[in-house]
Amino acid sequence: QVQLVESGGGLVQPGGSLTLSCTASGFTFSSLAMNWYRQAPGKERELVADISTVGTITNYADSVKGRFTISRDNAKNTVYLWMNSLKVEDTAVYYCGTRRWGFDYWGQGTQVTVSS
Repeated sequence: QVQLVESGGGLVQPGGSLTLSCTASGFTFSSLAMNWYRQAPGKERELVADISTVGTITNYADSVKGRFTISRDNAKNTVYLWMNSLKVEDTAVYYCGTRRWGFDYWGQGTQVTVSS
């Protein structure tokens, strides 16, 4: 079955950096686009970034453009989210996800807390 496992979250000061990883299994990773979402307390889940199957096309939420970078390594079945210049408002649980055959799949999420 499809499994997505995120890692790399933690506590960081404003202006700092973190890199999230998501390792996939149970499907042909290189055949599916991947995305990162986040959900802050009391807010709806929002799309942060997505990436095409071979990584040539990426899209970002306006709130993270120029600060976050999504990438993937199909040889390692892993998608990354490189986060720089972090702000307090980036605090959320971050999820990687994909869609296969009309179904959405998510990992368990990793907490990112930006605080001084």
